Order: sequence, then C-alpha cells, then structure tokens
Amino acid sequence: MEQNFKNHARLVTGFHGVLLILLVAGLIGSSVNLYMSLHSPNLYSASLILLLFVCGSIMYAYVRLFPLRAQDRAIRAEENFRYYLLTGSPLPAGLRMGQIIALRFASDEEFPPLIDRALKDNLTAVEIKKTIKNWKADHHRV
Repeated sequence: MEQNFKNHARLVTGFHGVLLILLVAGLIGSSVNLYMSLHSPNLYSASLILLLFVCGSIMYAYVRLFPLRAQDRAIRAEENFRYYLLTGSPLPAGLRMGQIIALRFASDEEFPPLIDRALKDNLTAVEIKKTIKNWKADHHRV
C-alpha cells in the first residue's frame, strides 16, 4: 500500500485499543473496589490491586515513550545526514524535533526548500506533511 498523509499513522489495535481499554477498566474497577473496601478487612488487597493497575498504566506510557525517543534520535541523525548529503551542511539548528520527524516524508527534491520554509514560516508537523507533494514512505517507525 502506498503511504501518504492520510494513512501514515500507525495504530496497533491490541496495544492502542484493547490494552488501553483494559487498563482504564481495571483502574476504574480497582478504584471502586478500594472505595467499597475502606471499612472492610479487604482494604489491603484492594489497595494492592489498585497499585498494580497504576503501575501497569505507568508502564503502558513508558513502553511507548522510550522506543519513540530512541527512534526520534535515529530520525534526527538520518535526516541530518540526508541534509548534509544534499546541501553539504548540517541541519539548521532552529528545527524542532516534530518538524524533523515530519520532514522525513519529503522527497530529496522537496527536502531542502521545505526545511527553509519550515524555519521561515514556523510550520507545524501537520502543515509540513500536508505540504509534501512526493511522499517518501517510512514503513519502519512503530
């Protein structure tokens, strides 16, 4: 399938859908359980169950965040190298990470002028992606 602005985002149903719903349901259920157990002998176990769901929710966030940060670093290095090959100089310092991530979809012909425009007009990542005429697919980012 050809990648473009409309279909480039990737959602994993099991992670972004099912697991998130289960965690939210578990947090709500364990909170209700803890509240109902405030004056019962089950207070300790209800507290532990809630604690497990809080820990699971924090893990859910970091399991996604840590690899994205590593990919961002790789994308910055790749796009810096690509810009250097095309222009003979490193990426301009004023670019934000979101802009660099969006610029990776630009073809080599569009890349340097789009960087200049992104800096001059302070384009957002979405504006950059919508400006791209010849989309360069990235099937490896998760």
